[in-house]
Amino acid sequence: MRKPVTTVTPDTSVRAVAALMSKLDIGIVPVSDSGQLVGVVTDRDIVTRWCPRVRSDTSVAGIMTRSVATCRDDQTIQEVANRMGDLRLRRLLVLDAEDALVGIISLGDIANDASEEIAGQTLGEIVEMR
Repeated sequence: MRKPVTTVTPDTSVRAVAALMSKLDIGIVPVSDSGQLVGVVTDRDIVTRWCPRVRSDTSVAGIMTRSVATCRDDQTIQEVANRMGDLRLRRLLVLDAEDALVGIISLGDIANDASEEIAGQTLGEIVEMR
């Protein structure tokens, strides 16, 4: 387990929590009030519950990741899983021979449709401290 645990209070701003997640490279922050656990905030909570309500809209150009991790549609599942593990990513964009985007493959896709064993090994590589 990861220790120590960083927590926030219920009155912490969403922007501050998002900045904390970015700084610590985490996707979940426990919320405590007077030492009592009262909830958690996840990166998904921010995206699905908060972002749609934000009044000012900006383009994605300022926040997008510019170096896109990809794989090829003719690669084996093992090759794709190895790439995910090496890059410590759970998703890759899939390109064809002409560099056209043809899909997205996730670790969940590998587990559900190919091999739970390969997915498990890959997840271990992704979360391994380096």
